[in-house]
Amino acid sequence: MGLYNCIFCTSTVTTPLIRKQLVSYLSAAPRTCSSTLLSRAMSTSNLRIENTNLQTAPGVELSQQQKTLVGSVLDLFQGKPTKEKLQLWEDDATFEDPLTIAKGRKKYEPQWYGLQQAFSEIERLSHQVVSSGNPIIVDLKTRYKVKGIGKETTVSSKVNIFTSPDGSKISRVEDKWDGKLPDSSIADIFRKLNSITVPYLVSIPKSAEEEMKTNSQP
Repeated sequence: MGLYNCIFCTSTVTTPLIRKQLVSYLSAAPRTCSSTLLSRAMSTSNLRIENTNLQTAPGVELSQQQKTLVGSVLDLFQGKPTKEKLQLWEDDATFEDPLTIAKGRKKYEPQWYGLQQAFSEIERLSHQVVSSGNPIIVDLKTRYKVKGIGKETTVSSKVNIFTSPDGSKISRVEDKWDGKLPDSSIADIFRKLNSITVPYLVSIPKSAEEEMKTNSQP
């Protein structure tokens, strides 16, 4: 009814005949629109994104989809991956940090699930979205505590989130520690090796159902 009231039914310009034809023509539109919006809302809620209170620099505004993508990436950096969140990534997307170049779903998913196994604590100290373009740029500061030995380290990053042309999915994420990526050929070798070996060491849930079952175990 909102669509009709706002556009057609209260119009003083549209004649009764035209108004009747328009209402008849669009009689199915509200149901279709509502169904689409409901489906979209349900799919968003199913993502279980925890980082929804996003901090932005003055003048920076994010669309709803950008908020979803940024929130999901912040969750990933906190070691909270899910199959649903990673469905926001294109299959051939790339994750890159100073140690890793992981291209393709089989390579980048283990990077995120590996955080849970490598660190006993991951605390986001601060974040700020400084650009809403493509890439979306986030200044991020995170504290990590290594599992087993208890050693802590704090990493300041500039995270670049590249999206698909329509802005619906993530095509690339660059995690630049202290705003830089190494150019050394030796560093390139080590990070490529890391993206090859990590997938064999990290267990990835085969489905959302398996993931929920695993997470529910003490």
